[in-house]
Amino acid sequence: MNWNGFVFLGFRYVKRNGAKVVLLIAAFTLVWLLPLSIGLLVKRAETELRSRAVDTPLLLGHAGSALELTFNGIYFTKEGIATLPFRVVEDIFDTEIAEAIPIYAKFSASGHRIVGTSLDYFKFRGLELAEGRTLLRLGECVIGADVAVSEGVGEGDYLISSPETLFDLAGVYPLKMKVVGVLTPVGTPDDDVVFVDPKTAWIIEGLGHGHVEAKEASAEQRLSASDDSESVNLNAAVVQYNEITEENATSFHFHGDTDDYPLTAVIVLPDSVKSRAIIKGRYAANEQLQLISPKEEMDELFHTVFSVKTLIVWLLGLVGAATLVIGGLVFLLSYRLRREEFSHLRRLGADISTIRALIVFEAGFVCAFSLLLSGAGLLLIEQVAPALISSLIG
Repeated sequence: MNWNGFVFLGFRYVKRNGAKVVLLIAAFTLVWLLPLSIGLLVKRAETELRSRAVDTPLLLGHAGSALELTFNGIYFTKEGIATLPFRVVEDIFDTEIAEAIPIYAKFSASGHRIVGTSLDYFKFRGLELAEGRTLLRLGECVIGADVAVSEGVGEGDYLISSPETLFDLAGVYPLKMKVVGVLTPVGTPDDDVVFVDPKTAWIIEGLGHGHVEAKEASAEQRLSASDDSESVNLNAAVVQYNEITEENATSFHFHGDTDDYPLTAVIVLPDSVKSRAIIKGRYAANEQLQLISPKEEMDELFHTVFSVKTLIVWLLGLVGAATLVIGGLVFLLSYRLRREEFSHLRRLGADISTIRALIVFEAGFVCAFSLLLSGAGLLLIEQVAPALISSLIG
């Protein structure tokens, strides 16, 4: 067999019938790529979600959807869930058999979730600072690595919280927060979070505020303009501070009992297996609160996901089989249309092995090229999978 002539004739045929070959390559690429990409995405999602759930022993929240509580308390994606009072944190510590980490994930800044939590959270998740320091005062924030990159901010810069609505009738101003630290990248949802103290999150909600001291207010800012009154009431002309500085920090205060202030979740860390059972029993009959195991919730979720994935893969397999059959029919018709061409080649002296190789060349070229494109597609999906999964659960 003349290999140079065989390759030349094969590529000339592919070039002449480029439209048909491109369509076949596209169809075969989808046959290989779709089932494999679905399996890859589900596997990566399982790895991403399960690992974080397994590392979280128990999660306490308001009675309702356990799955929404899991996504709020672990992945910070579901902000609109019912809240529970801050006092439950002290209640858990009072048992002396478990620790509690508060989570208040409701607000955002430039599209990044603001999470009010305690310093214990950083230790629990193994988060370390790449620059700066940890939280010390109201109005400060520590940001994840992705936040620093996407917003172009670092230690000493500022982020402003986003209002919940365009027109906030409650008069809650966006809070200008100083970035005091940037976390090292860890490849988890923590990379895309703005961490603050729970009290700072409550200030963003308007439960706490700071303004000019009542005694120092001007006559226009008082409901009563009398300077002799010991009790001074201020009117709406007093503008609340939208930044907490060393000069005005002492003016910030909260109204009411902060133990009643909201949290979206509480991470519960029992000190033993026995303590875990005791804590679970304590909240089993509580109609207002629910104590869940994130691992069990993820197991149930992926049991459903795998069932759906299996059905989809089977359906794609049937479609793929049909595509292969149609592709085989196209190659067969192509062979029949090329009989006159092969007859001329035989008269010109081509041996039977060359003819057979030319018949196989088109199918081999289509399969090889489609497999190459499928491999490249899988590599691309592997790279974008974390971001894609994050957007899906968000």
